[in-house]
Amino acid sequence: MSEYLKRRKKLISEMPKDSLAIIFGSSTLVRNGDVEFPFRQNSDFLYLTGFEEPNAVAILESNKSGEFTIFCQDKDPSKEQWEGNRMGPENCKKIGAKKGFSIKVFNEEVSKFLINKERIYLPKNSNSIYENMVNENLVALKKTTSRTNHFIPEEIHSIESLLHEKRLIKSETEIEIIKQACKISSAAHIRAMKSVSPKMYEYELEAEYVHEFMKNGARSCAYPSIVGGGKNACVLHYNENKDLLLDGDLVLVDAGCEFKGYASDITRTFPVNGKFSKPQEAIYEIVLEANRECIKTVIKDLTPFDTERKAVEIITQGLIDLNILNGEINELIETKAYQKFYMHKVGHWMGMDVHDVGSYGLNGDWRKYSPGMITTIEPGIYFKEGLKNVPKEFINIGIRIEDDVLVTEKNPEVLTSSVPKNIKDIEKIMES
Repeated sequence: MSEYLKRRKKLISEMPKDSLAIIFGSSTLVRNGDVEFPFRQNSDFLYLTGFEEPNAVAILESNKSGEFTIFCQDKDPSKEQWEGNRMGPENCKKIGAKKGFSIKVFNEEVSKFLINKERIYLPKNSNSIYENMVNENLVALKKTTSRTNHFIPEEIHSIESLLHEKRLIKSETEIEIIKQACKISSAAHIRAMKSVSPKMYEYELEAEYVHEFMKNGARSCAYPSIVGGGKNACVLHYNENKDLLLDGDLVLVDAGCEFKGYASDITRTFPVNGKFSKPQEAIYEIVLEANRECIKTVIKDLTPFDTERKAVEIITQGLIDLNILNGEINELIETKAYQKFYMHKVGHWMGMDVHDVGSYGLNGDWRKYSPGMITTIEPGIYFKEGLKNVPKEFINIGIRIEDDVLVTEKNPEVLTSSVPKNIKDIEKIMES
């Protein structure tokens, strides 16, 4: 609980006097018929409260020392018989809340919090029914303030600008959780390398990951797993995972578990039959060099732009060496000739969300890496069918190598280093 209290205090410390932040939890979502998708709490709400039930709202006031008010579902023996226990507003002190209300009375109670506030913060475009209730109450209050001594601010501010900068820098507690998520996912990738074989279906290989995740306490994937054999590896967000894995093809697997609300994100590309061909090796080594050299740039004196530039330089030079691109490297980079083969960025922040929050810079200036940030490093090269000037032996080869990297006071710490990525190491572990 102290971790959540620290987070709330940090947020409140940057809110002006007499201001208010309202954070909305997630609601359940129907999958089909009367079946719901597995519930996952809104990350901002989870970050500040640790509360994992649906249909809840938290209110933080700047003149309170980290305390908050929660609106949540009532205790209901009949519902709980079917859906499991609820905390109930009367037990809100369990999560550090000062006061609890039934979510049923949010619309009538929220106006009491809104009056005489210098600034009100809300999530931007949350599309919550409770957001609509807040806005409707503000409109109604503004109509009556001319006849009272109450004050209602004209402008609503986005809470993301404050909260997401806090989430970007991970605490020691968060880092330890993410390390465990990476450890579990790393074991799953090793398991898959040992398990794969020709004529296995992509979804069968996916099952090896899910098994390893759950066996180690990670009940969910951080995102839909990508298991793309052969040409499917050239589709960046391929997740149908329905085709046969063929002898002689590579399989690209982008898969990571979520553990205690935090993501991991690893990609490895390996041969279905356990042995890289010469054309596969040639492309793989370019991507591997980009991965290694980009990781070296994840230090506090540099920026994500420096990392991206390094990836582009290495990939472009590699394509020149293979006679796929022709010309002077700086001109090819300037014209973005490489984008036909490498069309995504080299990395993204990672945390509670796999593509985590936090800006990459402001007003055209890139921010520098700071200790506590975690970024992915994931260069790739993809030769889909129909590309011109690509030798036939390279067509349908898609390769991406992705690691999760922690920024420290000194050298970058690779949280996924236990998963082999050298060709010889991969082939050796696949022999076992």
